[in-house]
Amino acid sequence: MSLKDKIASILFGTKEEAALEEQMHAPSSVLEEPATSAAPPEDPAVIQLSGEHPLYQLYDLRRKESDRLPSPRLSLDEDGALCEEIVRREKGRLQTSLKNACSARLKCVKSSSGRRKRGKGKEEQGPEEKPAGLDAMPWFFLSADKLYAWMLVFPPAGQGAELSRAMLLQALDGQGIAYGVDQRLVDRLPHDEKRYFTLFLIARGKPAFDGKNGNIVDYFPRIVERVLEVDEFDQVDYTALNLIHNVKEGQEICRLVHPTEGEPGYTVLNQEIPAKSGKAVPLPKGRNTEINAEGDALVALMAGHVEFTGHNFQVKPVLDIAGNVDFSTGNIKFLGDVNIKGDVLTGFTVRAMGSIWVGGVIEAGSTVEAGGDLTVVKGILGDGSTTVRAQRCIFTKYVENATIYVRENLQTDAIINGSIYCDGEVLVRSGRGSIIGGQIWAAEKVSATTIGSKAECRTSITLGGLPCTNFERELVRKELKELESELERLECQLDSPVKASLISKVRVKLNTAELRLQHLEEDLEDIQEELRRLEENGRLECGVAYAGTEIRIGDETVRLRQENRQCIAKMMCGEIVVM
Repeated sequence: MSLKDKIASILFGTKEEAALEEQMHAPSSVLEEPATSAAPPEDPAVIQLSGEHPLYQLYDLRRKESDRLPSPRLSLDEDGALCEEIVRREKGRLQTSLKNACSARLKCVKSSSGRRKRGKGKEEQGPEEKPAGLDAMPWFFLSADKLYAWMLVFPPAGQGAELSRAMLLQALDGQGIAYGVDQRLVDRLPHDEKRYFTLFLIARGKPAFDGKNGNIVDYFPRIVERVLEVDEFDQVDYTALNLIHNVKEGQEICRLVHPTEGEPGYTVLNQEIPAKSGKAVPLPKGRNTEINAEGDALVALMAGHVEFTGHNFQVKPVLDIAGNVDFSTGNIKFLGDVNIKGDVLTGFTVRAMGSIWVGGVIEAGSTVEAGGDLTVVKGILGDGSTTVRAQRCIFTKYVENATIYVRENLQTDAIINGSIYCDGEVLVRSGRGSIIGGQIWAAEKVSATTIGSKAECRTSITLGGLPCTNFERELVRKELKELESELERLECQLDSPVKASLISKVRVKLNTAELRLQHLEEDLEDIQEELRRLEENGRLECGVAYAGTEIRIGDETVRLRQENRQCIAKMMCGEIVVM
């Protein structure tokens, strides 16, 4: 900076400071300029062309001949109906084809303009034929799959004809575009002011739709997973793993969804696009299953357990447990037969509609119920809470401190402090053949080698009647008392949604138990005569009956005061006779 400039800056300030001061003293209307708005996002369907593109050169030539000419508009998807993939795929192809078409058209326009100028010069010299201009020309662009056709109309040049409907139809026919043509656009476009230099989607084809493959809808899982159930108190029962999937005879295991036929499509050139039909899948038919008459479902031929072997479903009428019934298996509930090679451990339950075979022991605190026979190789070892039921016969090595409910016969080597309810015969003749302590109710006969003990252990034998029905009645009465106590306890609690829900559930159970008790009592009343006949036929046979043994038939009771050998007891003339 020179000395002169330094002095001037000290006296008057720099030019920048002067401009800033002038701006600060300027009116507010000058200072406050509107904030520039953010530019709208670029539309991916719009084609951006450079100013030197042949299209704009054609546009400039046309604007010289026409007063009102809208700006070019090139959008592959003006109405937003196409997917982004189609727009992205065709955009580059369209730009290349459009540049070539515009260049060729521009060349023709310039050539026609040159001929017109030469024609004018010749006209001054003498009358000759005037050169004609160029008519409007529709240009078409087809997508790679021929499903879409776009059109751009070049305007006429010189004395050429404007766009007309006949011209459009002739151009479409010349390109072979015959399917999916937008007729409304064809009718409207010749009169539209934006008919030139605008890209239109003139035709849409119909895409082909392949048929769907067939598939299988399973009603039973192919992969068995351990699912723990949570009750309303967020408590989990770890013995209920839901590993057994029961099926009834005739029940559907899985259903077939048939494949669908493909629907052919058409290009804008009216060419058919073939479609593939869906593939069929076979039903996974395995052992003890069959395909129904309609051929669309796999059903079970028998009741049992459904398993998927990796290739097909099969129904097993027998469920094999290789080890114990424990936390690895959970509780068992099965519609067929169950074979257990190990033990039924404490706290677990086994229920089967068929027979149950246990290779080990039924431990204390467990529950076993069989719809057929029950065979226990090593015996039933209870603690007073163990309950075993069978709708037919029970065969076991021994019974100790357990409640047994059997509809037909019980055969065992020994019964120690058991509660036996049997509608048939109790046979304790093999092995030790001893009945020591407990109570036995048998409808027909009790046969044992030894009853009671030398220590005069109280052993009660009751003959006749329907022991199992009486047992069920006593269970229902006990359940009723427990439910009534539970209902009283709940009613004393504070009102809450949980209380209302629990009371509702208890009342439903209470009503159900009352109906069951009513039916049982009605059944007993209907068969009173048969009960009296059963009591008369009741019979006790034993090799030795020790003192302390109590025998009851009907309303009569006899307590043995001394040891009796080769003892037979039965009802004669309304009295119990011990021989």
